[in-house]
Amino acid sequence: MGDWSLLGRLLENAQEHSTVVGKVWLTVLFVFRILVLGAAVEAVWGDEQSDFTCNTQQPGCENVCYDQAFPISHVRFWVLQIIFVSTPTLVYLGHVLHLARVGVRRGQREEAPPQARGPPGRRSTSLAGALLRTYVLNVLFRTLLEVGFIAGQYCLYGFQLQPLFHCDRWPCPNTVDCFISRPTEKTIFIIFMLAVACVSLLLNVLEIYHLGWKKLKQGVTNQYREVPPRSWEVGAEEQVPVLVLQSQVSGPPRAVGALQMHGPPLPDPDRVSKGSSGRARNSDLAI
Repeated sequence: MGDWSLLGRLLENAQEHSTVVGKVWLTVLFVFRILVLGAAVEAVWGDEQSDFTCNTQQPGCENVCYDQAFPISHVRFWVLQIIFVSTPTLVYLGHVLHLARVGVRRGQREEAPPQARGPPGRRSTSLAGALLRTYVLNVLFRTLLEVGFIAGQYCLYGFQLQPLFHCDRWPCPNTVDCFISRPTEKTIFIIFMLAVACVSLLLNVLEIYHLGWKKLKQGVTNQYREVPPRSWEVGAEEQVPVLVLQSQVSGPPRAVGALQMHGPPLPDPDRVSKGSSGRARNSDLAI
């Protein structure tokens, strides 16, 4: 198995900008996939082709029967599964690093107070906006890839290895019997890797619910939430102000009428009509 340290470091950086469910998913990927695949699975499948024997001496028959039994090795299939499932997370990590560099170029780090900058060498990036959309797409693609690889494993091998395999391919003279080494041990690891893939798929579904459905439900609830009526919208007819003017002419104050909300503008109270007669003073008080 090649060196997994580079992929591990990249996924560790992506873990700092993930949700709680995303961090659990990365832990499952590290511990139950990469470590188990590198430590135990390779040792079990190391003698796969050399110990695949058939009861015939026909040249080439054993090779074509092995190709029919295992179109692709289980180990290589799981390596491809880990790489493809991790690719959307690496794309999301690239987006995070891009936004962090753009923020540094704009001088956001210098403008922020020292207590809000965080530890040196790390910059916190909020999961919102374009970054949130990238993260949601990352989880969706991970889910689709998990489903595809689980279905592909079932179509290629099934979920159990039989110790005896019957082969009738050319150039075999007839139907020959081929024997697989360590079938029970390999079946246990096949079921284990399938269970880990199902757990990862379940975590992806939970994260989709956490990021997508829950946010959508909150948005619909907030949109249709009953808004409390404003004071001028309730009983508008009862709350129309009445302008009471105290005329300079002798007599009690009188209500001139309801103040029109959509009518011609009121006369300027500072403007005084020309003349000193009582008619001019009354015109100043008219609406």
